[in-house]
Amino acid sequence: MTSFRLIAPDLPTETDLHAIADILHRRAGIVLAPGKAAMVQSRLGKRLRHLGIRDYRSYLALVTSDRGGDELSAMISALTTNVTHFFREKHHFELLRSHALPPLIARARAGGRVRIWSAGSSNGQEAFSIAMVLAELAPDLEALDIRILATDIDPRMIACGQEAIYDRPLLDTVPPALRERFFRPVPAGFQVIDSLRRMVTFRELNLHAPWPMKGRFSIIFCRNVVIYFDPEAQARLWARFEDLLEPGGWIFVGHSERITCADSRLETAGLTTYRLPDRPAANGETEWH
Repeated sequence: MTSFRLIAPDLPTETDLHAIADILHRRAGIVLAPGKAAMVQSRLGKRLRHLGIRDYRSYLALVTSDRGGDELSAMISALTTNVTHFFREKHHFELLRSHALPPLIARARAGGRVRIWSAGSSNGQEAFSIAMVLAELAPDLEALDIRILATDIDPRMIACGQEAIYDRPLLDTVPPALRERFFRPVPAGFQVIDSLRRMVTFRELNLHAPWPMKGRFSIIFCRNVVIYFDPEAQARLWARFEDLLEPGGWIFVGHSERITCADSRLETAGLTTYRLPDRPAANGETEWH
């Protein structure tokens, strides 16, 4: 009987690591800190074995070639950190419930539109946490023009969010009453109910590439994302978010993140929470659908 053994790829050299770090920074704005050779080997080694490639030099030749677009996306996905859970940083959701959402729901009941963006949404737990708070506050939510956009650079995470099926342990941070109301058991785990899924649109998006949406948002969540970017990239991103906030709009950032741009109009509105002054915009507003 013949046995087969997968050939382990060679370890990345310093030159390989520099090349990988450069691609990751140019394409996704992510800084690969020194000393990450083991992480790169662990995550990308699987890709090399899958492709039957023995060395990183050949792998880099593939991802930088005209035919390597799909594998380049897979490489960035493999090196992207996805850490999230339902109702992470509870103080943000308390502020949503008490201050940010009630006037927006009132606006929607008067015929207005409300748009919320979960940027760097990972597998959708953040977006669905927002949706659950909305549904708690507005039993008539399905009749209102309120929508959530959830974006992430990793297509695997977007697929997870669209499917909206989560293992039982992932629901431990969801209050029991909400767990009972907003999830239904399915063979693969627990799925978010259809009415909430219809509220959330998932799209693949590189935050450092051009953005297709032109309309303004009432609320933006971008938490624990920019910590992986260099200071210049962070400043550019904060400014772009600010440009897409409507007057009085809110932005929620991660526990170790701060918006400190000298020319920013954002004002502190709570712990790792900022808000634009509530005054009319100079330009007309359009909406994403």
